[in-house]
Amino acid sequence: MNFWNKLPKPFFCLAPMSDVTDEPFRRMLAKYGKPDVTWTEFVSADGLVSEGREVLKYDLLYTEKERPIIVQLFSSNPSRMREASKYVALLGFDGIDINMGCPDKSVEKQGAGAAMMKDKKKAGEIIQAVKDGIEDARKSKNKSRASMGTARHDSAESKIRKFISVSVKTRIGYNKNQINEWIPFLLSQELDALTIHARMRKEMSLVPARWGHVKEVVEIRNKMGVKTKIIGNGDVVDADDGRKKYEETGCDGVMIGRGVFGNPWIFSHREKIPTTKEKLKVLVEHTKLYEKLLGKVKNFAVMKKHYKAYVNGFDGAKELRVKLMETNSAKEVEQIIKEFLKQTK
Repeated sequence: MNFWNKLPKPFFCLAPMSDVTDEPFRRMLAKYGKPDVTWTEFVSADGLVSEGREVLKYDLLYTEKERPIIVQLFSSNPSRMREASKYVALLGFDGIDINMGCPDKSVEKQGAGAAMMKDKKKAGEIIQAVKDGIEDARKSKNKSRASMGTARHDSAESKIRKFISVSVKTRIGYNKNQINEWIPFLLSQELDALTIHARMRKEMSLVPARWGHVKEVVEIRNKMGVKTKIIGNGDVVDADDGRKKYEETGCDGVMIGRGVFGNPWIFSHREKIPTTKEKLKVLVEHTKLYEKLLGKVKNFAVMKKHYKAYVNGFDGAKELRVKLMETNSAKEVEQIIKEFLKQTK
């Protein structure tokens, strides 16, 4: 029942990115180049159990085509993490990942994200809270989940999964390399998977990821004799690059983040590069889907961060981007793209 054991080697994962890996974009990936494991955006566990949950629930929309799909949660409050994990488990997700590496100041201010690397005791409590929340869900799986309300889910009728993964995404350290203390601690927590972003927190994404550290983590895992899957993350540009890093480090899987921008084909392993026409048609499709699913709850400007990636590397790209950045609806975007394609025939 453990989906991790059925994946190819290396397997490829979609990284959790706020206002990027939302449901519209994940559907595009599922259609054009599905990752082996899909992550949602990172979601506040505190928010899910508060009055702000009505909006956050849209971050938990998904379709069956995205499986296995993992929710990433963050919190420094064990009781809230437990409650949120129960809620997520009852929605039928395949796993819960704990954010212990995000350098965002608003997340760290709460004691969550990368701040977890400063407090192993609290980190252990959070991991246990997720496990307890999943167990709570199992005990109440036949009860109504209407107590917290639900957004529309294509999988709304699905029951709790027989296997629900518990994993962590982290970095190699906060202000210094903490691999020898931090990683053995995490691996002792009986995690199903551990994703290593090969930089320290203080480095943000300003220096190249050092995948030699991923190899170190694999060696620690092997020496400890645990079965946790190790996933490498950082500066992976495409599937070929990911396979190369897999060969060099011995990790089990590769997570791609920024490389997915404007490239829903990235996990398809196809050799042919999409044509400009293909890219622009998918841009329109993506925009329409965004407006349909999230247009009433999120600003249209969120969609625009994808345009720079979709629209580049061809004549007239800069001018086209300028026009697209001034739009406010999918209809406007479609019209501009139609006019551009007519002119470039």
